Amino acid sequence: MTPDQRFARRVQIAIAAFILLFAYFLVADLRMPITPQAQLTRPVLRLAPRVSGQVVEVAVANNHAVQAGQVVFRLDPQPFRLAVEAAELALEQAVQDNAGLDAALAAAQAEQAAARASATELGQEASRLRQLMASQHVSRQLYEQTEAQRLAADAKVRASAARARELSVQRGAPGEANLHLRRARNDLERARLDLYYSEVRAERAGTLSNLQLSSGAFVSAGTPVAALVAEDADISADFREKTLRYVSLGDEAAVVFDGWPGQVFAARVSALDAGVKEGQLEANGDLAAPAVSDRWVRDAQRQRLHVRLLDPLPQALPSGAKATVQLYPRDSSLAAFCGRLQIGFISLLHYIY
Repeated sequence: MTPDQRFARRVQIAIAAFILLFAYFLVADLRMPITPQAQLTRPVLRLAPRVSGQVVEVAVANNHAVQAGQVVFRLDPQPFRLAVEAAELALEQAVQDNAGLDAALAAAQAEQAAARASATELGQEASRLRQLMASQHVSRQLYEQTEAQRLAADAKVRASAARARELSVQRGAPGEANLHLRRARNDLERARLDLYYSEVRAERAGTLSNLQLSSGAFVSAGTPVAALVAEDADISADFREKTLRYVSLGDEAAVVFDGWPGQVFAARVSALDAGVKEGQLEANGDLAAPAVSDRWVRDAQRQRLHVRLLDPLPQALPSGAKATVQLYPRDSSLAAFCGRLQIGFISLLHYIY
């Protein structure tokens, strides 16, 4: 074979290899899609106190694991204890005030009964005097004096009744339904709750991160002082739209993490996002702003799906750890075999980069 023939043969082999690789790429992109744009994320909670105060103790070191309900740091409890004592005194005062109102109400009711009896007696006497005055046995002056006393007694009855109603309104409902007692107890519960909140606890199990706090520092309510990285892990992967054409929930998958080269973890597709930010329209009153591009072939849109590992990780990975996700088809053993070769090659390649 001449050198020209050998060169032509090599060119033909290269062209054939290119065609085969191109065809493999087209088929693999639809039947066994793979993406390096994946990462492991964990829920991150912002740890913040619910009350303001000065830090007196930090019970957990930065980047240490905590359990749900474990105390992370404590605020100075003295102001909150004083608030609890003040609320207890206010509750005791409310009880005493109600007792005083009960006594005043009883006195007003007794005064009302006495005034009503006096008015009744004066009314009867005035009636008798009116009859005697008609037969001229008593003077008109005596009758008018008695009648004036009766009218004054009636006014005193109305005044005592109004005073009794006023005291009854101030007293409110009896027993536990009393407004003053309920308000005082509510203030006491709020003070006790603030005292409980002076110990800042972890809402869930996880690892503290970026805890930059020391004794003596003053923190305000609602101000984050650390991040609590939860133990739950979610693996999200971004694929081109067309590669998800044959993907459905429950499909088998494989995951390779950059931090653990050579290890392939079995997984399954657990969720597909309903959309991306570009598909979210805001009702802001503005007109539509169509995207302008002079490219013939635009960049492919990517959609996000989530996979769930079938077995727990041997050790925890940090939130944001990069990964590569391989999806396996259900209807082709050959494509599944090629997919396993793909992800195995990627896992070995992570030893290099």
